[in-house]
Amino acid sequence: MHDVPKNIEARRRIAFFSNSLFMNMPRAPNVEKMMAFSVLTPYYDEEVCFGKENLRTPNEDGISILFYLQKIYEDEWRNFMERMKREGMEDEDDDLRLWASYRGQTLSRTVRGMMYYYRALKMLAYLDSASEVDIRAGTQEIASHHSSRRNNRQEYGSALMKFTYVVACQVYGQHKAKGDPRADEILHLMKNNEALRVAYVDEVHLGRDEAEYYSVLVKYDQEQQREVEVYRVRLPGPLKLGEGKPENQNHAFIFTRGDAVQTIDMNQDNSFEEALKMRNLLEEFKVHYGIRRPTILGVRENIFTGSVSSLAWFMSAQETSFVTLGQRVLANPLKIRMHYGHPDVFDRFWFMPRGGVSKASRLINISEDIFAGFNCTLRGGNVTHHEYIQVGKGRDVGLNQISMFEAKVASGNGEQILSRDVYRLGHRLDFFRMLSFYYTTVGFFFNTMVVVLTVYSFLWGRLYLALSGIEGYAMETSKNNKAFGVILNQQFFIQIGLFTALPMVVENSLEHGFLPAVWDFLTMQLQLASVFYTFSMGTRAHFFGRTILHGGAKYRATGRGFVVQHKSFAENYRLYSRSHFVKAIELGVILIVYAAHSPMAQPSGFDWLKTVYDFEDFLNWIWYKGGVFTKAEHSWETWWYEEQDHLRTTGLWGKLLEIILDLRYFMFQYGVVYQLNITGGKTSISVYLLSWIYMIAVMGIYVVMMYAQERFAAKEHIKYRLTQLVVISMTVLVLTLLLDFTSFTLLDLVSSMLAFVPTGWGLISIALVLRPFLESTVVWDTVVSLARIYDLLFGVIVMAPVALLSWLPGFQAMQTRILFNEAFSRGLQISRILSGKKTN
Repeated sequence: MHDVPKNIEARRRIAFFSNSLFMNMPRAPNVEKMMAFSVLTPYYDEEVCFGKENLRTPNEDGISILFYLQKIYEDEWRNFMERMKREGMEDEDDDLRLWASYRGQTLSRTVRGMMYYYRALKMLAYLDSASEVDIRAGTQEIASHHSSRRNNRQEYGSALMKFTYVVACQVYGQHKAKGDPRADEILHLMKNNEALRVAYVDEVHLGRDEAEYYSVLVKYDQEQQREVEVYRVRLPGPLKLGEGKPENQNHAFIFTRGDAVQTIDMNQDNSFEEALKMRNLLEEFKVHYGIRRPTILGVRENIFTGSVSSLAWFMSAQETSFVTLGQRVLANPLKIRMHYGHPDVFDRFWFMPRGGVSKASRLINISEDIFAGFNCTLRGGNVTHHEYIQVGKGRDVGLNQISMFEAKVASGNGEQILSRDVYRLGHRLDFFRMLSFYYTTVGFFFNTMVVVLTVYSFLWGRLYLALSGIEGYAMETSKNNKAFGVILNQQFFIQIGLFTALPMVVENSLEHGFLPAVWDFLTMQLQLASVFYTFSMGTRAHFFGRTILHGGAKYRATGRGFVVQHKSFAENYRLYSRSHFVKAIELGVILIVYAAHSPMAQPSGFDWLKTVYDFEDFLNWIWYKGGVFTKAEHSWETWWYEEQDHLRTTGLWGKLLEIILDLRYFMFQYGVVYQLNITGGKTSISVYLLSWIYMIAVMGIYVVMMYAQERFAAKEHIKYRLTQLVVISMTVLVLTLLLDFTSFTLLDLVSSMLAFVPTGWGLISIALVLRPFLESTVVWDTVVSLARIYDLLFGVIVMAPVALLSWLPGFQAMQTRILFNEAFSRGLQISRILSGKKTN
């Protein structure tokens, strides 16, 4: 054995590895007898390959994508430069673009990864038929990527018969017509990968108002050295009647070949050693699991984006726990695994006459992947999970990307509850599988919403006990007895939430060992992972609850680029205002009011210059009205109207429930008014009714000021200033009279603000529901103007602590250390990335 050259021995080991790696792994037949399969990837307009300008152009902080990659992958960059120097720097720009693209989430990386199937099949076909002499003579030839096609015609033919890769580039035809660089890059991919096919939708205009639509499959002909059309299928109408991604998959599904099809997304990758096991995996279709053969073969995923930042690591840990331990248990013993995404392998002949691998109904099928599993289970299919093969997967790495992904998934689960598929599964599954199905799908999001509502109910209940005097009475009548306080505070101990991290710790223990798992868990806590997961929980609860009440879920493109730039506060406010900021301010007001009136209450990336710029940009966004074609990122008013779209499409019950929920804001006024000194301890309902005089007076002052500004501010400046003087003087006079002749105090004034500011927000929220009736009246202009002031106030409240921490020394370095701890542990120069101090 020692006389055999090393490369031949390596080929023998690969052959043995691919045929009998595990005892429970089906023994693979030779390539000629193996099942044929296809890979399908939907693509819209993402990056195909990073351009030279895109790589080198610095952002506002002076950081380019290339510089970022050089620091994140420092060893690989050094190896790349050594190889380029050894090869004489040939095609430097093209090789550089590929090197960078293979480290991003681009189509080039996905195509390279999936084409390992083709290379693996060629090698396995050669090993199946070659003798020892052939291996000695031909190993060097087949090991080279650029080996002669003439000498390996049999291996190429076997591989092409067993494997096809179809990329559904929906707008490829439009890119070609417009001369988009992505069209040339896709053509280059077809030229260098002969097993690659591209499917797109061709729109042919026949006249002014007539058009025909075709699904077209093209490939690159190596002999003619040009792109050729393989199939053209006429469609009955436009493609995008439903959701874009599933429609894109469905129209290209007819062009796949073989017994099986693997669905691969744009953010995935593969490796040669995993590709060698594919023919073993396909043999699982012949094995009975229970009383049926599988119709979907579940495959685990390897998350490769965890080392970029702490947020990416948190998301990677969460995803790893779900796609390994979670999927394993769902498949066996629960027998309730569905299809939660890619890279599962479908029985192509089973799914072809049963609606394909995607459902594309608009809105209801936002999360189209899981509906393939619903469809499979309802029609008697069998879903399994196999761990001896895995495919790489990239996850979102920035907070905004993660939040949009969570919002999309939560909205999709809200639509699932409203779908017929879930209704039918709930009626037809046996009791135990029904419970498992609930817990692993919609139940998770429902429970998350219940947890958030429990926190709200708990705080509102505590506030009611404090304002009503029950807490004070209980404390006075139960001397030396703190049991009441212990009972009320036990909620905080129950909701520690450590047990929710148990699956992740167990998974890491199985993968890496117990001590590394515990160390990772402790490290994540020091990096404030609990804060991140709590934030994500709030995102899920908000969008899930909104979808349940009003529907109107929509696809949110998260983007898969590198997060190497500062996001403005205006953009963050648009993303998190309604889901986090407003709710946080509401809870903050509750705690402040509670602390002021409860006898049991006890205290329970920062750059100053960027904070200043952010606040200026936020003010410009707030006050810019724009026009018909103004985008939400440029104008508050456009964003505000788009934010209320769900209220326009909701039904009568949805509007009624929204009004009922908005009534909670009036409780502040109702509770605080009776605590004011001016009331003299009176508890009559007339006190509450008289308090609305204050609200009417404030609204009147605001309307007068706004009217004077619009009427006189531009041309009659003296009249505007005179109006301001009169209003301010009258306000000061009224406050002085109240302070001198009544028991009104300055503390009452502060308490009144805490009470009536939520009342105004409640009135605005109800007015939004009644928009069809108010929009044509003069009241609507006041509503819009007040809503703008409230958003400005919320923005200032949210930004104030950020400004303070940005001003204090040391916090910027602390934030950098926490966010990029994973990169620091690898010895990377993150501080140079953030500061932009590049070296030549």
